[in-house]
Amino acid sequence: EKAADTIAAFKYRNAGQVCISPTRFYVQEDAYKKFLARFADYAKGVKLGDGLEKGVTMGPMANARRIDAMESFVADARSRGGNVVTGGKRHSNQGFFYEPTIVTEVPDDSRVMTQEPFGPIAPIVTFKTFDEVVERANALPFGLAAYAFTSSNATAAAIGEAIESGMVGVNSVAVSTPETPFGGVKESGHGSEGGIEGLGAYLNTKFISQG
Repeated sequence: EKAADTIAAFKYRNAGQVCISPTRFYVQEDAYKKFLARFADYAKGVKLGDGLEKGVTMGPMANARRIDAMESFVADARSRGGNVVTGGKRHSNQGFFYEPTIVTEVPDDSRVMTQEPFGPIAPIVTFKTFDEVVERANALPFGLAAYAFTSSNATAAAIGEAIESGMVGVNSVAVSTPETPFGGVKESGHGSEGGIEGLGAYLNTKFISQG
């Protein structure tokens, strides 16, 4: 329940339009039904609207193109056998609001599992073993931020080492603070901002050899 509540809130922050927003959700098959139900309850409870209005918890997409993109992602998921649990459509004809969406049973090569939707779409799928989920998680050429939730100390230590990402939050989504390095691996960038590591971009490396 804690994992579902924490990661769902983080996913729908700013309607998913955050560079470190979680994109793919792999849930161990024994915990899947409970996690999905809890996540769906959160999604259904999100109130869309003007951020200045009391009680509103999620605002609009950046522009009309993002609405088109969300509709395209969902259409592709459906065409690949995906099931829309909640959401999956524009909220109203006014503004650029898109409903918090959950899709399940989508293959790993579907668009929503291989491209960043940068929006409020959460694909939630199952896995069986640790090695399997690590292989699937590392299959993409991207690696900015990743998150893992577990009650096992051994798994917590192992997942942090195994995941190919510039930042990994274990039982936490706090991966961006001023005093820590912020950066990705693979096609998610080179170098880091923040922390001591962030100073490197402002320094010149010089080697002097004197005989």
